[in-house]
This record gives sequence, C-alpha cells and structure tokens, in this order.
Amino acid sequence: MFRKLRFMAFGALLAYFFDPQSGRSRRSLVLDRIPAFRGASQKPTAMPEEGPQPDDATLARKVETEIYRDSDIPEGRINVDAENGKVVLRGEVEEPELIKDLEQRTKNVQGVEEVENLLHVPGTPAPAK
Repeated sequence: MFRKLRFMAFGALLAYFFDPQSGRSRRSLVLDRIPAFRGASQKPTAMPEEGPQPDDATLARKVETEIYRDSDIPEGRINVDAENGKVVLRGEVEEPELIKDLEQRTKNVQGVEEVENLLHVPGTPAPAK
C-alpha cells in the first residue's frame, strides 16, 4: 500500500512539472530557488573592477568626498593628492584615532592602490616621507 502511494505521489509530481501549459515555468521557478542547481556550491569569484582607472584629479575628489562625508572633519584641514593610484594624505586631525580611520576610508575608495598617510595631531611634527 505504501509503495503504491509513493508511485502515485511521484506520478503527480511528474505531471505537475511536465504539464504542457505551466510545467516549464514551474521547473524554472524550482531551479531558481534551489541554489545548488545554479552553482552556489562553487566559491564566489571577485567582481572585476568596472571601467577604466579614474584620472588623478577624479581619484583625489573621490577620496575627499569619502573623507569629508563625516561632519566631524572640517573641510580644508586635510590635503589629498593622487598620482597613478597612490594617494597622499597630509594635514592635522584633532584625534589620533582619526588618522587610521581616514587611511582605511581612503583605501576603500575604488581606484586607490596605495595610501601614504602623513596626517598628524596638533602639537606633533608631521611625518616625513
């Protein structure tokens, strides 16, 4: 009896998925919802960078936008220079924790390949190159 029920259930399942009118969309929906059928078991690959590398002025403006997004940092206190993907940060910040934070924010900007951090707090000498 149980065996008969299994065959009946299997037959109903086949009829459901291979129905001439709606079977194709049902199969597609099931395959989209089961990640293993779409290669989710593979490791994700890194996304390629979009577009060409920005020019130096554009890169410097992108970094400034990221730095000055935080209202705690007054504009004009930090000088940002960019050349061939290398960004140099110069200036004074009020808190020592901001130095590392700004360096990390700069590294996260697309197009930045290297950061030279010459930031310092008031009362301390500026780092030399």
